[in-house]
Amino acid sequence: MFALPPEDRSLSPYTGWTRAHWEAAADALLSAVEPYRSPDHSLITLPGRASWSDCDGLEGYARTFLLAAFRVAGGGDPAALQPYAEGLATGPLGAWPEIKDRFQPMVEAASIAIGLRLTRAQLWDRLPAEVQERTLEWLRGTLRHKPVDNNWHLFPVAGAGFFHDLGLDDEGAIERGLNRIERWYEGDGWYRDGDGRDFDHYNGWAMHLYPAVHAYLGGPVEPYATRLRAFLSNYGSAFDANGAPVYHGRSVIYRFAAAAPVWAGELLGVSPYSPGTARRLASGALRHFLADGRALSPQGLLTLGWYGQHEPSLQPYSGSASPYWASKGFLGLLLPADHPAWTEVEEPGPVERADQAIGLPGPGLLVHSTAADGLVRLVNHGSDHQPPGGGPDDPLYQRLAYSTRTGPSTPADNHVALVIDGETTSRGPITPLGAGPGWAASSCRPTPSTLIESVSMVRGPHEVRLHRVTAPSGTVVRQTGWALPETAGEELSSALLPLHGFTRSSVLKSPEGTVFGPDALVPCLEGECGEPESVFACVVTLSAAPAPPPPVYDPVAATVTWHDGTVQEIPL
Repeated sequence: MFALPPEDRSLSPYTGWTRAHWEAAADALLSAVEPYRSPDHSLITLPGRASWSDCDGLEGYARTFLLAAFRVAGGGDPAALQPYAEGLATGPLGAWPEIKDRFQPMVEAASIAIGLRLTRAQLWDRLPAEVQERTLEWLRGTLRHKPVDNNWHLFPVAGAGFFHDLGLDDEGAIERGLNRIERWYEGDGWYRDGDGRDFDHYNGWAMHLYPAVHAYLGGPVEPYATRLRAFLSNYGSAFDANGAPVYHGRSVIYRFAAAAPVWAGELLGVSPYSPGTARRLASGALRHFLADGRALSPQGLLTLGWYGQHEPSLQPYSGSASPYWASKGFLGLLLPADHPAWTEVEEPGPVERADQAIGLPGPGLLVHSTAADGLVRLVNHGSDHQPPGGGPDDPLYQRLAYSTRTGPSTPADNHVALVIDGETTSRGPITPLGAGPGWAASSCRPTPSTLIESVSMVRGPHEVRLHRVTAPSGTVVRQTGWALPETAGEELSSALLPLHGFTRSSVLKSPEGTVFGPDALVPCLEGECGEPESVFACVVTLSAAPAPPPPVYDPVAATVTWHDGTVQEIPL
């Protein structure tokens, strides 16, 4: 753990953290990687596993350079840039892999280009002409090679922006990249991350961040500012009162990069939140992972996981330096020290003000939180990360629900499936059927001849899940609830109660546990189908506070009566 200034509970009553804490955290993270620089300073190769691209030294350089650039552009000591300047003298000569089609260096080039744009006066303008030319020649690869067909289209935009700043030809890369992401905009401020139904944190720390930074540095502001505001209007409700983002989707090891779009809203002046609330959200995320060093190794390095090392949180492209894309979370350092986001008193986040139940038809998601415990749940009826034609379920995408205090397990938590010949089916590709205040719905085909149509309705800590199942008579339907490590104790409670159709209950054991601890327990319900359709209903509860009584389901009237007497018709 590194040294931090004393907390300031007058200015920041919720987190205690101020700009000084952000600056100290940035300096400590940069200092911790110093022992791992190559002699010529062009690579930072951290201990740990290698990624499949074998570009880990370049990742270490580029991602920490972005952090150094935010720090210096925000008024920090320009001396922090000196080793990066020295690395530019040799990196493009061969220490850095060449930028090719759909190859990792294109990602890292974007961070380098943004860093150079932000610190042009302190770094670029002071470089020898031959170093500038070699660097530009290497960066030109971002303009001339094909990106992966997803958020990668924004990496050439970042590189081309630097060429544009210098009065050089961007070879149409800015227009190509920004045009490409248009086909993926689904409304509510949400983009698909490519042609599939991939909705996750990349929407904030990539699809919104790069156009916002480009706009901040002189690029087009619209429609990106308007979309960013729309996204933030629901995104702020996805931060736990303890600061944690929702554990959902790939690359969760970037952690407090989740704060980047919150800062981007302040940079562009489009945040729907007061400056005090914006800082409370961002500082809460940073503090959650760094206040007690829970995301750091003994050497002060960001670990490959959520808190410590955690293999199921990783992807094949995850390497030892990958977590430093978390540097994006320090975007707020670009705001001057006298900006209201730094000077106004912290105000509560959305989840601390009232219960939230925000249905998002575009991505097919339902953001659900309770003020009594500050816990956030994300009910998923639209994000599946499936390849064309389908494939195995991805536990980071295809569960029915995720939260800020639980993680996926094996056997699968929050899963609806059929049991056929003793085997549990996957959920398969998800087709969203709609979403609104307090509800969301979808359908899936576990097999070509079966169909599950599902509706989630939420209120307080409860979720009612209803499934209309088309399957042969006698087919077993299995529903699981939230997986909790046995160490969760009294801090968190999980319940799964049958309302209709389910006839058996059990508890499944998950020795590997979740990202929050080992030896998890997973509640489970089962029942058999009739002909030709059967309806199954249950209550799923996750709470860190005393829960009210469960709701009552009326299959004849097709209503749910909640604990406060509210009667709600079942959507669809």
